[in-house]
Amino acid sequence: MSKGWFRCVETRPWSSLRLFVLPHAGGSAVFYRSWGAALSPAVELHTVQYPGRADRMRDPLITDAHQLARLIAGAMAPLLDRPAALLGHSMGAVLAYEVARLLQERGAPPVHLFASGARAPHDRGTDRVSDLDDDGIVAEMTELGGTDAEVLRDPELRELVMPYVRNDFTLIEDYAHRSGTRLAVPVTAIIGDADPHVDEGQARRWAEVTDGRFALRVLPGDHFYLVPQQAAVLAEVHRALEVPAR
Repeated sequence: MSKGWFRCVETRPWSSLRLFVLPHAGGSAVFYRSWGAALSPAVELHTVQYPGRADRMRDPLITDAHQLARLIAGAMAPLLDRPAALLGHSMGAVLAYEVARLLQERGAPPVHLFASGARAPHDRGTDRVSDLDDDGIVAEMTELGGTDAEVLRDPELRELVMPYVRNDFTLIEDYAHRSGTRLAVPVTAIIGDADPHVDEGQARRWAEVTDGRFALRVLPGDHFYLVPQQAAVLAEVHRALEVPAR
């Protein structure tokens, strides 16, 4: 049985808003577990747990980004009694964008969208990691960095993890931007200065998808800059959301 879409380590009924975090390809909610204690008390953290992994291992994988965004947006409905912000990393940034469009269409736009480590949704790359064999995918993830690559070196864990990792790469590589709702919400793009998959010029193209304010922050690091730079990322979140830091 599914345990639902969101993981919230600490409920904060006194918080003024909720931050929904959407992980990268191959990622899960546990990657952001440490953020809860570091976030301002004014923010309640909810991290999306995609199906087919971790405690949702028995739930069927979803192969279409637009369908996944619709399911996430629908699951958010009961939690929109407070203002909501979205933050997505890599694949999660594009999903967060699609969720933001859906919420805006439904009259409950997010107060802010943070797009981390990703090209804009209408400026996707052409590389096909999902077409590689298992060793090729592991090599690609090792190059990107992050904790997932370490897990994939263990043969038994690789057998368990590889299906959803390959599914996620397929999902984001098959994604095609569709015309439709244009965002009216503020967008902040955040990247690492040594990210091999998105540079400053590409990150600036996020400004083209919204009529709201746009900001770009470049921090030291590679694709997973947000691990060593967690404090700086959360400081940017606090600043943009206008909430006091912890």
